[in-house]
Amino acid sequence: MANKKKKPSFISRGTYRVLLFLVRTFTHRPTIEGWENIPAEGCILVGNHSHMYGPINGEVYMPKSTVTWCAYQMTELKEVPAYSFQDFWHMKPKWTYPFYKALSYLIAPFSVALFGNARIIPVYHDNRLMRTFRETLAALDAQRQVIIYPEKLGEHNHILYNFQEHFVDIAQIYHKRTGKDLQFVPMYHCPALRKVVIGTPITYNAENPQEEGARIRTYLYNEITAIAEALPLHRVVPYANVSKKHYPMSRKEAQK
Repeated sequence: MANKKKKPSFISRGTYRVLLFLVRTFTHRPTIEGWENIPAEGCILVGNHSHMYGPINGEVYMPKSTVTWCAYQMTELKEVPAYSFQDFWHMKPKWTYPFYKALSYLIAPFSVALFGNARIIPVYHDNRLMRTFRETLAALDAQRQVIIYPEKLGEHNHILYNFQEHFVDIAQIYHKRTGKDLQFVPMYHCPALRKVVIGTPITYNAENPQEEGARIRTYLYNEITAIAEALPLHRVVPYANVSKKHYPMSRKEAQK
């Protein structure tokens, strides 16, 4: 039997509205450039995570037609502390670990309130994975844009970290169900210039599934990097939560 999505409580919805107000108060609305590149049908938007800027932009400032893949751990109270510490703060100096471990427990109820009300699709890596795919296919059928931030630890270049490998697989499932070829659209979040820039889509070729994962990922790496390098010189906010003094420049020749 499929898991039913819990209906957010009144308190949870109220907390979400307060958090949304605070985010809008203390962050800057980015300019979104290139939205005309978005296909008329449902598509996958693939962007750099940029700490929390990517997810914040997706939920607060992107059009309401978007929905974002989110690690399911951020939606479950017992899972938040371990996941958030490992994902956000494990690269901090070890002497700060007690503080960040305590913080990971403090943010847990707020995380559940936020992501329980946000436009997200929980991403599972166990036998619940089909729930992720079903919700993604439903969003695509409704002509929505599904945002994926696929970076993981390990630098790919001065702009991006390596991508998870299997997010492209949704395109083959989509083709089998609809007969349509899914499009993947590169997107670059640039907090330094208060911009989100959307590039030119690439279409998945269902006739060649063995090679499409690598081809799509390579295209997205190159296009997101090219978008970043074409903008005025700026500091890149990387995936890893490192000190600002270690943020790279958007062009290699400008690195110290």
